[in-house]
Amino acid sequence: MADLYPVPPQAQASSPSRVTSLEAYASLCRAIAADPDAWWVAEARRRLAWADPPTRGLDGSFHDVVDSPVAWFADGRLDVTASCLDRHLATRGDKPAIVWEGDEPGTTRTLTYRELHAEVCRTANALAALGLRKGDRAILYMGMVPEAAIAMLACARLGAIHSVVFGGFSAEALRDRVLDCGAELVITQDEGRRGGRSIPLKATTDEALAGLTEVRHVLVLRHTGAEVGWQAGRDVWWHEAVAPAAPTHEGVICEAEDPLFILYTSGSTGRPKGLVHTRGGYLAWTSFTHELVFDLREDDVYACVADVGWITGHSYIVYGPLCNGATTLMFESTPLHPDPGRYWDLVERHGVTVFYTAPTAIRTLAAAGDHHVTAHDLSSLRVLGTVGEPINPEAWRWYHEVVGQGRCAVVDTWWQTETGGMMIAPLASATPTKPGSATLPLPTVQATIVDAQDRVLRGPGQGRLCLTEPWPGVARTVWGDHARYVATYFSQHPPWYFTGDGCRRDADGYHWITGRVDDVLNVSGHRIGTAEIEAALVTVDAVAEAAVVGFPHDVKGQGVMAFVVLQPGEQGGSTLEASLQQACRTGIGAHARVDRLQLVPGLPKTRSGKVMRRILRKVAEGDVSSLGDTSTLADPGVVDVILADAGLSR
Repeated sequence: MADLYPVPPQAQASSPSRVTSLEAYASLCRAIAADPDAWWVAEARRRLAWADPPTRGLDGSFHDVVDSPVAWFADGRLDVTASCLDRHLATRGDKPAIVWEGDEPGTTRTLTYRELHAEVCRTANALAALGLRKGDRAILYMGMVPEAAIAMLACARLGAIHSVVFGGFSAEALRDRVLDCGAELVITQDEGRRGGRSIPLKATTDEALAGLTEVRHVLVLRHTGAEVGWQAGRDVWWHEAVAPAAPTHEGVICEAEDPLFILYTSGSTGRPKGLVHTRGGYLAWTSFTHELVFDLREDDVYACVADVGWITGHSYIVYGPLCNGATTLMFESTPLHPDPGRYWDLVERHGVTVFYTAPTAIRTLAAAGDHHVTAHDLSSLRVLGTVGEPINPEAWRWYHEVVGQGRCAVVDTWWQTETGGMMIAPLASATPTKPGSATLPLPTVQATIVDAQDRVLRGPGQGRLCLTEPWPGVARTVWGDHARYVATYFSQHPPWYFTGDGCRRDADGYHWITGRVDDVLNVSGHRIGTAEIEAALVTVDAVAEAAVVGFPHDVKGQGVMAFVVLQPGEQGGSTLEASLQQACRTGIGAHARVDRLQLVPGLPKTRSGKVMRRILRKVAEGDVSSLGDTSTLADPGVVDVILADAGLSR
C-alpha cells in the first residue's frame, strides 16, 4: 500500500464525524450488516423530520424487482421540506442556506434558512393557485438561479413531482420530457446567463410547447429583463404570482415511497429514461452520504459547482446539504469566465471549505496554468471532491497538490443518476487515497465485480461493476415503463443491479472505475447515448448511416467520434460538418458535439445487420492490434478501407 496518500491530519482534527479511521469505517460496516433494517430505521428517524416515523426498513429485494420496486421506510410519512427547512428555523434560522454567485464575479445573493423557508412557502402557494396538486408533474427548465432550488422545494412541499430539465437541452428534448411525464406546468425564466452569454430559455420553452394543449401554465422568472414571447392565459410572471403570496404554507404529508422527482438520463436506445426517486429513502441517503463523505461541519461553506439539471445538483446542491442544515453555494457561471481563475476567486471571496467539481473542469484548469490558482488565497479549503466521471491520476495530483496545496483531503466519488447519491468514495476524515481511485464502497453498499459470464471475481481483478443489495437512494422505476427499468438494470447480471460501468479492484480492495461498457458515453460528466447522437446525425439529408463511439479524450474524459456514410453523390466538407454539429445541438442540446468525424463507404456489419462497434472503437482509439476475426462480417473489406482512411494498418 505504498502508493496510498495519507489523510491530512487537519482533516481529522476535531472532526464531528463518527468515522475517523479505516478501523472505524470497518466497524460501521459491520454494525450495519448485523441488522441493516434496524440500523437504517434508526438512522432515517434521526436524520429526517417525520410526521409518522417509520418502523420498517427495506421491503422487497432485487430478486423481486420484476414484479414490484423495492421500498424503504414504507410505513413512514413526511413532508420532505420540513427536513430541509422547517426544522432548522429554531436553531439555524439566520444561517445562510443558499449563497448564490451569478455569472459575473461579485454578483451574489444570500438566503438564510428563514428567508428560504418563506420563499418556498410563497412559491408553493403560487403553484397551488395555478392548480398544481399532489402527484402532479411540473417541468423546471431553468438556469442556476436560487429560484430553481426554490421551485424544486415548492413542488416537494405540495407533494407534486418535479422534473428538472438541464437548461442546455434543446426544444425537442424538452418537449419529449414534457410529453413523457405528462406535465401540466412548466417553470422557466426569460433567459439564463452562462459564461457571459445569454441562453434563451423562454424562447426554447415556447418552441417546445408549440401546439401542446396539455401544459396549462408556464411560470416565468424575470432574470435578465429580456423581451420574451407571451401567450396570454398560459404564461404567468413569477414576480406577479409569487411575491404577493403568503409566506406560510402547510406542507403536504406524503408517503415515504411517493415519488419526489423524475430525472431523465440518456439510454442506449436513444429514448431518455425518466428515473423515479422517492421521498424518504432518497432524502435519507443524500443526507447520510453528504455528511459522511465530506466530513461535514456546522461552519462549512460548501460549494458544489454542478447544475441542478443533473442528479449532482439535486442531491448535493439542494436536498442533501439543506437536509443537513449546511450552507450550500449555487454557481451560475463557468470555470473559465472571465478567466481560468474564476473558481479560485469564488473560493477566496466566499471562504469555501468544501469544493466539489468535475474532472473535466480540473483538467481544463490545469492546462491553463498554476498561476490562476496561486494568485488566490485558498487557505479556507479543507476537502476537495470530484464527480461525474473517473479522474485520471495526473489531474488528481494537480488538484491535490496545486489547489489543495497538499493539505486537503480529495474525495473522488463514484455514483449515478440511478443510485441517487454516492456509492463508492473515500471518507474525507478516514480513507487514505490513491490518485484516480474511488477507493472503497460506502457503508451499506454491497459492490461486486463479475465477468461477462456472471462469474464473481474475488480479490484483484477487472470486470463489470454490480450492486447486489438495495440501498435507500436507489431509483425505484422508470416513469411509466417498469419493464424498461428491469431490462436496463437487472437483465444482464440478474438479479443484481448492473451499473453499466467497468471496474478494476486492486490488491488493497480499492476500486478503479474504467468507464462505460454499454452504449452510453460519459462526455465531460454528461451521459449521452450513442443512439441519441446517431439519431441526430441521420436527420441531415446528406447522411445515409451513422455510427458513434467514444474514445479517450485528454480534457473531456471521453470524446465522440462519428463514422458517417453519405448518400450517393454527397460530398464532405465544412458545410456538412457544420450541419452535423447543428443537428446534434438541435436534437440533443448544446453539450452534444462530435469531436472527430470520419466519412466511410460503409459500416462494419454482421450478416444480420448489426454494426460491430467494437471495431469502430478500436479505430477511434488508434489501437487495431486486436481487431479480432472480421471474416464473419457481411463485407470484411470495409474494415480495411476504414483503417486506411484513418491512417492505420493491421
